[in-house]
Amino acid sequence: MSETEDAATTVARLLRTRMRVTKDDDALANVSVTSEWQNSEALKNLDGQVTVGLAESSDQKINLSGKTRRRMHFLRVSVWSTDAPGTSEPARVMRRKIVDEAIRVIRQNRAKPNLTGYDFVSIGAAAEAHKAYRGNDEASPYAQVWTELSNDEYSKLWFSDDERYQVSYSQNGEKAVMLFRFKIESREKTVKKIVLTFEGYGTAPSGDGIQIKVWNHDAGIWENAQSGGTNGTDETVTIDIESNLLNYIDGSGYVWFLAETIHASDGATPATLLCDYVSCTVTVNGVTYCDVLSYRNVDRVDLKPFVFRTEINVKSWFFENIGE
Repeated sequence: MSETEDAATTVARLLRTRMRVTKDDDALANVSVTSEWQNSEALKNLDGQVTVGLAESSDQKINLSGKTRRRMHFLRVSVWSTDAPGTSEPARVMRRKIVDEAIRVIRQNRAKPNLTGYDFVSIGAAAEAHKAYRGNDEASPYAQVWTELSNDEYSKLWFSDDERYQVSYSQNGEKAVMLFRFKIESREKTVKKIVLTFEGYGTAPSGDGIQIKVWNHDAGIWENAQSGGTNGTDETVTIDIESNLLNYIDGSGYVWFLAETIHASDGATPATLLCDYVSCTVTVNGVTYCDVLSYRNVDRVDLKPFVFRTEINVKSWFFENIGE
């Protein structure tokens, strides 16, 4: 049975995955996003902290029978900063930047706060959550036959920019295959939909084309095959999963999918797979709308150093139908 994700958890993940706060020297600020409350020790090593907690919740009947209802959640999003030793910018300035970015993210994603996109932007071989590998056969994702990409090779997957990663195999019968792993942050039972996307194309002596498949860890097989990329140019191929989702999220919270050339090498001409961009988009059961109501400064000037805090009030909701 599916679960509904807590509204504060949904908004916290939205901010954690979408916020990009830039310092005056163009470096990204180190900002943590957590549940309430402020962590004064963490602020000693961070540029700022954002906390998200539930302030109030209400349940509203939409029709006379009460079977259709709107569950509303009022959230308290707090931005914290302080003038710690070694910080490059005043805490007031950093607080203002984080507040502006948090408001931007919430407003721009107000109609889809429960949708999270995962990709390989800024990820390299040292990352633990998301991984990319190459191989010459569609083996199990847990088999010891896959070779992980290098940092330079990962960078070719960061954006849809025509800078493609290329893998080729030339032995007779070999295909060019790439394996991708994404770590899902949400509880498995709250997941409502998964969309896996591959952008690229494949070539081989018997014909062009690519095929993508997702790993069903319950059955131990690759399935839900989708094909494309037959024109020798980039094409976007997707797999949409909306049923039996627990079969595709393994015990560690990973979703695995692969892309391969449809045809193999003939021993003379290689099979080549070219990948431009890869992503995994997850939609959870939970709030489907959120927006900023108001915000105010609630600074703590009785402490040394001063703690600068802005409290942003956010309203969110979702509709549900209940039985008799």
